[in-house]
Amino acid sequence: MGIDTADVSSRFARSTTEGAASSTTGDTAPSTTGDTARSTGDSASSTTGDTARSTTGGAEATTLFRFATAGSVDDGKSTLVGRLLHDAKAILADQLEQVAATSRQRGFAHGDFDFALLTDGLRAEREQGITIDVAYRYFATDRRSFILADCPGHVQYTRNMVTGSATADAVIVLVDARKGIVEQTRRHLAVVSLLRVAHVIVAVNKIDLTGFDENRFVEIELEAAGVAEQLGLHGVHVLPVSALEGDNIVEPSPRTPWYQGPTLLQLLETLPTAVDADETASAFRLPVQLVLRPQGGLSPEIDAEDAERYRDFRGFAGRISAGSVRIGDAVEVFPGGHTTTVTGIHVAGVEAHAATAPQSVTLTLADELDAARGAVIAAAGAAPQGRREALVELFQLDPRPVMPGSKVLVKHGTATVQALVAEVVDRRDLETLAHEDAGSLAVNEIGRVRLRLAAELPLEPYETSRDGGSLVLIHPADGATLAAATVVGD
Repeated sequence: MGIDTADVSSRFARSTTEGAASSTTGDTAPSTTGDTARSTGDSASSTTGDTARSTTGGAEATTLFRFATAGSVDDGKSTLVGRLLHDAKAILADQLEQVAATSRQRGFAHGDFDFALLTDGLRAEREQGITIDVAYRYFATDRRSFILADCPGHVQYTRNMVTGSATADAVIVLVDARKGIVEQTRRHLAVVSLLRVAHVIVAVNKIDLTGFDENRFVEIELEAAGVAEQLGLHGVHVLPVSALEGDNIVEPSPRTPWYQGPTLLQLLETLPTAVDADETASAFRLPVQLVLRPQGGLSPEIDAEDAERYRDFRGFAGRISAGSVRIGDAVEVFPGGHTTTVTGIHVAGVEAHAATAPQSVTLTLADELDAARGAVIAAAGAAPQGRREALVELFQLDPRPVMPGSKVLVKHGTATVQALVAEVVDRRDLETLAHEDAGSLAVNEIGRVRLRLAAELPLEPYETSRDGGSLVLIHPADGATLAAATVVGD
């Protein structure tokens, strides 16, 4: 007796999308649910660098969308990315010829084109047929520009997956249709949950090797729903694909008539850019990177009038991590809590009336305040409270374990302070996804740790602010990155 896929899809949509609007992206528009993806046309707009984001008046413009691939070894991540680039016509003719020639030389068994060679650029990667480093690729369609990160699947390279997913709007987690969800898949999904990535796409790859078996797909869909519920993941999309054959990558496959949802590219083109929505919807934040104080050290090319104007210039430079600011806005400086007014905004050396995340700016203030590197300028009345202790969800990246009593450096925004690991609260079992008691955290393990800080930091729960709630733990002796961490809400 066959499984009722309509019932499964509706139950899965309910279990993974409830409360999506109130998840990590603040007031971000809800992600698509069920079997169809709908574009949002009304998200907040901003223009930074060379990318125009979002839309105005309902007319769709080109947006920038970042996504990463993840999954276990040999699930077909590089092949999927190569197929996506190929079918989206994002590969130059000479590169296609080179890859085709290399594929023939290697005796590629499935036709004359190995799509994985389009992303596996290191010699060791091509020789072993695996991905080692994160491979970044850039391409565009008529609707969007994309930055994709093809992440490795081996356990020892999990830290690279953390790096590739940290700034992603979406993560594509591949699952081999023959094997289903394995431990490394769970680990990657746990990392996605830890990083609060807004959109998760579970691509059930190699569906052709199961004879396009609908029942097998539904089994994996149900398993993915269970894992997503345990990890608190929202807005999860599951679709059957064959990266090698191209089924449901760019065009709908006639060999999966039982699947009526969007293709992979359709999803990527229509999911909202949750990171940008989070940045622009929140209250204003500017971590100070540098205080600009010429004090007479001006370029001889500056005319006398400008030289006199900039002689006593004092500006606070940094990248706006959230919200927007205008001349005349009241702001508060952390630490200290002093309130003042914005008197000037400079963007790329040009005076401006307003700026928004994630632009890099220089602000001038009405009062002479002590705000060095590591300080945070925030909207008045909305500055985060300083904290000397925090419970964090930690992903251990270094072979040296983290244990109670370990002395570390904590980097938060532009500030770096000394800290002590006061307690290892627990470890997440990647098979059952339950928390278990632990005395330390080894490499690639995920757990909760309590940190005691030598100085106050303006920490915020990661679920409400990705920038305000993210930390990096650094070894104080050699400067190595020990772990990535996110602040757990009270």
